[in-house]
Amino acid sequence: MTSETREAFGRVGIWSSALHGSRTDGPGRQAIAEAVAELEELEYGTLWIGGSPSIEDAAAVVTATRTVTVATGILSIWDQSAEEVAARIAEIEASARGRFVLGLGVSHGPMVPQYSRPYSAMAAYLDALDTTTPPVGPERRIIAALGPKMLKLASGRTLGAHPYLVTAEHTAEARTALGPGALLAPELSVVLDTDIDRARATARNMLAMYLQLPNYTANLLRLGFTESDFDGGGSTRLLDALFALGDAERVKARTREYHDAGADHVALQVLTADEGGGGLPRAEWRELAGAFAGEL
Repeated sequence: MTSETREAFGRVGIWSSALHGSRTDGPGRQAIAEAVAELEELEYGTLWIGGSPSIEDAAAVVTATRTVTVATGILSIWDQSAEEVAARIAEIEASARGRFVLGLGVSHGPMVPQYSRPYSAMAAYLDALDTTTPPVGPERRIIAALGPKMLKLASGRTLGAHPYLVTAEHTAEARTALGPGALLAPELSVVLDTDIDRARATARNMLAMYLQLPNYTANLLRLGFTESDFDGGGSTRLLDALFALGDAERVKARTREYHDAGADHVALQVLTADEGGGGLPRAEWRELAGAFAGEL
């Protein structure tokens, strides 16, 4: 990975599952377009379209922006074939001009009926992308990687890794596994609330769903957590390790922990008490941009 690639991603980005323009009506699409245009003006490095997006979702964000990097976080390899994805990426390239990055993941067994041999399936998908017309080469893709085998695949076959729901300790381990040359861009969920009990309740509301997915729980067990940490939506120890809770300065400090552990880029997902991660928390995005002024 080149220094230009690191610069293109920036140090801090925004991850949001609300940026699904293909799944909403006209006013909804307009709201997304206005929000991403403002995020670009706020100088966030990368906009991650979360929650199993399609290339159509990415196309709407690309069209509404001019210079910011846009990435899927993460497109499931089970949803669209490599050939379909490559063809759609070629269609948006005139607007993207090289700033679109294909984030790929294997999703989860409980969510995908055909789920089988995820490592082999991802390797085969990358093989197919290498031979599509036009190809989507390693410099244009990144994968969700948690365990050692998938991290090794990310390092050898893509720009790097975009781990989701991980600790700073995992980031340090991932950097070692990836080596110095690969991009490491973990997601970090944020609750901007100085009432710590209320912030933890908001975090638990989001985390409870993910604790039903074995890929995440297996990774957390590898990191030293126990089954008891998964009870009731997550122990305090688990919440404090996975989330940035508090004011903007606390979020900034937690983000620095991930950078110090080896992350090139940190993708911030803002959660709110009323909407979880599903809305467009533009006030919170502005507040964070102010805290990170000059560091994005």
